[in-house]
Amino acid sequence: MAARKISSLLSSSATSLGRFSSWGRRINSFSTAAAAIDEPIHPSIQIDHTQLLINGQFIDAASGRTFPTIDPRTGDVIARVAEGDLEDINRAVAAARKAFDEGPWPKMTAYERSRIMLRFADLLEKHTGEVAKLETWDNGKPYEQAAKIEIPMVVRMFRYYAGWADKIHGFTVPADGQHHVQTLHEPYGVCGLIIPWNFPLLLYSWKVGPALACGNTVVLKTAEQTPLSAIYVSKLFHEAGLPPGVLNVVSGFGPTAGAALSSHMDVNKLSFTGSTATGKIVLALAAKSNLKPVTLELGGKSPFIVCKDADVDKAVELAHSALFFNQGQCCCAGSRTLVHESVYDEFVEKAKARALKRVVGDPFKTGIEQGPQV
Repeated sequence: MAARKISSLLSSSATSLGRFSSWGRRINSFSTAAAAIDEPIHPSIQIDHTQLLINGQFIDAASGRTFPTIDPRTGDVIARVAEGDLEDINRAVAAARKAFDEGPWPKMTAYERSRIMLRFADLLEKHTGEVAKLETWDNGKPYEQAAKIEIPMVVRMFRYYAGWADKIHGFTVPADGQHHVQTLHEPYGVCGLIIPWNFPLLLYSWKVGPALACGNTVVLKTAEQTPLSAIYVSKLFHEAGLPPGVLNVVSGFGPTAGAALSSHMDVNKLSFTGSTATGKIVLALAAKSNLKPVTLELGGKSPFIVCKDADVDKAVELAHSALFFNQGQCCCAGSRTLVHESVYDEFVEKAKARALKRVVGDPFKTGIEQGPQV
């Protein structure tokens, strides 16, 4: 019960601190560090691409429909993005299938694939500022977090997976009698990847990176809340030399584009990160279609345990970071705080004081710890 009370206290603080009503006038002073702000900072980046990326080309949705992607600070429309659905998923899967069956990507040496991925990582590193601005504008996370932590991690992830490309191999297995036994690792084929809104590019790297390193082709369905950064970096990937059709990006909604990708008969492998409820639907659709293998990363309820001999000040800071990082929008956030009764009262008092000191404001401003909630 005590742990639930602490989690409730911290979670309600996170929710209150992150929501801005009447942004253009004043932020409510939930935090001692909060201050009046006249207007939100406008990022210095131009949005050039809002279409679907299929077979190496930016194209409109087959229906011609678009949907708004919203600045979570203000509720204003940042841009209108092509709304993909069943027909667009079919076009993207067809492009990925042709690229896998007939294109150079799975046939080129693993070393050549790794070189393209490394060039992409270099381009991404060069454009860190622009990419971080898009991530903050569309998602609301602090710019300093995006630019100094997340985008460098994405760069590192692609370099890591590029390094694996030519180190994936089978085994020769000892056998009784006059037999030769060996295993061979081969790419699945067309991989359907569905990413969430809380860490758009980190999840992009964790899914697209290994899929491409192994020689697969990809259809990526972005989160409707945060489609912009994936479109931007996928353009960079093609500038790095990625062949057409290898990486296709479809923006859209779960019940239409997501469901079409999950149930597609020509998708060989599916990976989804998101809620447990949606994960069940994705798994069922995959099973009812071609029984494609599915990897799910779903929501958790991660415990943070404070023992009686813990350094309480350090524990408070770690618990605060575990829960509040990325506005608390993490599948592995420390959302259950279990504290030994001998230090419980001290911990609660200090945890509350630390939460009230959290610096809330425009995520583009230096020193801000928390921007808006999505």
